[in-house]
Amino acid sequence: MLGLPDAATLFRLAVVLSLLFAAAAVVAFDRPRGRWGARLRLRFVLGVPWGTLVSVGIVLVVYLFVQGGWGDWYAPVTIPFRAWSYLYPLGMLTAGFAHSGAGHLVGNLVGTLVLAPLAEYAWGHFPRERGTQTFTSSLTNPYVRAFVAFPAAVVAVGLFTAVFSLGPVIGFSGVVFAFAGFALVRYPIATVVALSVGNGLRTLYRALRTPTLSASAGPSYSAPWWSDIAIQGHAIGLLAGVLLGVWFLRSSGSKRPSAARVAVGVALFGVGQSLWAVYWYRGGETYVLYRAAGLALVVLLAALVAGTVAASARPLLSAPRRPDALRSVPRWQVGATALLFCTAAIAGPAVPVNLMTTQAGDLPGESDPLTVRGYEVTYAEDVPNGMVSVVDVEAFGETTQVNTSGVIVRNRDRGIWMTAVSKGRLDFTGTTRVRVGGVGWRDSVRVRRTGWDAVGGGTVYRVDLAHGDRNVTAYTSPPARADPVIAGRNVTLEAAPGGFRLNVSLGNRSAVAPMPAVNETRSVGGLEFANVQGRVYAVDGGTRVRVAKRETYE
Repeated sequence: MLGLPDAATLFRLAVVLSLLFAAAAVVAFDRPRGRWGARLRLRFVLGVPWGTLVSVGIVLVVYLFVQGGWGDWYAPVTIPFRAWSYLYPLGMLTAGFAHSGAGHLVGNLVGTLVLAPLAEYAWGHFPRERGTQTFTSSLTNPYVRAFVAFPAAVVAVGLFTAVFSLGPVIGFSGVVFAFAGFALVRYPIATVVALSVGNGLRTLYRALRTPTLSASAGPSYSAPWWSDIAIQGHAIGLLAGVLLGVWFLRSSGSKRPSAARVAVGVALFGVGQSLWAVYWYRGGETYVLYRAAGLALVVLLAALVAGTVAASARPLLSAPRRPDALRSVPRWQVGATALLFCTAAIAGPAVPVNLMTTQAGDLPGESDPLTVRGYEVTYAEDVPNGMVSVVDVEAFGETTQVNTSGVIVRNRDRGIWMTAVSKGRLDFTGTTRVRVGGVGWRDSVRVRRTGWDAVGGGTVYRVDLAHGDRNVTAYTSPPARADPVIAGRNVTLEAAPGGFRLNVSLGNRSAVAPMPAVNETRSVGGLEFANVQGRVYAVDGGTRVRVAKRETYE
């Protein structure tokens, strides 16, 4: 007897059927009779945006086979494929196409699928410049334009965003923003509409992947959402796309949209994609967001792009006595030059930073770092950030001389120095893995935090690292004294490489002993201590007071 499909399968089937019904309804009412396909075939070989699909394939190959996503879809190797330094070419070559995880990858692929076809449509597989015929040269060959020229431009922009990135970025989003910039110059409103299509595709993906979701209130850990945005990489990608779009618009003689449409399109895109989220890292896990300044920059950018697109090709000055140098300068080139200067101003600071390497010398930490094929892993708190602090810059009340706390990973050969797991995240999760690797190999270091909460007196903890059969205690926190005083005695919790200890002091005298195991008791300094399911009680005669509790994690 055949069983009925489960609820998740029925929900997925309902989504698919609803999409088919909606598509059938649109065709029935609109009766396109091939108009849509004919229009696409005028611009694309067989009506398909092949360049977009090839670009998606390149990104997938990097994720699946270079980063190892084929073996672990949700946990690829990321550290060696970031843009660390010009002295580490592999990172520069892969950073613009690698991703930090499946969600990051899917988000950028969706953005590519909705924005890249607009840019490819404007470019076209069949050249439309006056006097140009198909197949007369390589760049007029539709197959070369579709399968070679467009993907080559995508790769070039990906390398550009990586080479001029400020910090060890990772992801294809710089190229996605370049697609948007190119499309905004020609189809500003359609580009904004495409963002809504992208949101719909993401919702469809989540609905098919997880048809139902149960959630309840509970504690969580997260940094500010805007602190994960590579705002500088997004900005230079957008500006590169805009400059390429302006150049193509002027050289091909295509119809220019109105300034109002371009200004509205760029402003809505910038706001919708959080280009206003200009922020800085203050060290630890503190960030500052310059929301108002960022929004003003987006508005000014929209006005500059609109003016550049709408400006005519007439000379800048029309007075009869204008300087000779300005006689042949078209007005639109003034805006293009301003956009070029903006791009240089945003990308330029990355050059001295990427010419530097990480701090030399010993890594901070209480023990030698755990080493895995050139990677050094340790844990430290409130130490100078070896990547951000390489260049000493102070401006607007902020500085690059900042401290960090957490699991630190360094690879001198690759120029890598990063806080792989922050102190706050490890406080919340208790355990994690730091994945290291390279092309063709991957490994991981296990990180574990254990601790005790002293009643009214803070927390004492230790951080251990493990790889294979090697275990090291990388960090032990300062002691924490419990508030209760029992028979005139103070109880202090201490962390040590061998475990946790109880220090009982009376005046100038003290006694130290290991923390009792679960459901055991131990005498220390005239007091009895009982560990009852992770809660430690001090007992003196008829007095029983809780002094510590095992730290718990989410």
